[in-house]
Amino acid sequence: MARRPEVFVRALSMEEGRKLQRVTRAELVFLPTYGSWLNWIEAEFAALRYFALNGTDHRSHAEQNAAIAAYVRWRNARAQAKTGFATDSPIRTWARYPTMVA
Repeated sequence: MARRPEVFVRALSMEEGRKLQRVTRAELVFLPTYGSWLNWIEAEFAALRYFALNGTDHRSHAEQNAAIAAYVRWRNARAQAKTGFATDSPIRTWARYPTMVA
């Protein structure tokens, strides 16, 4: 028996969620509004904002883009695989992330 695909959603109303579920026949997993810890990219965005944008007053978008590009190049040169992420998190003890489908 084929498994239904799981779709992780963050900003859908219940009406939109039901419609998406009918159309795709997928199981929807609603993430909490303030669950940035569930999304690894949020930490990268926070670091980008801290190192490239905070305390700056770029005169143009080109100057701002150059600062962002310099940070991304620096970060990529030092990138390492993420291991042991949130090892103490309660979510690791759950068999499955709880679904909240109406």
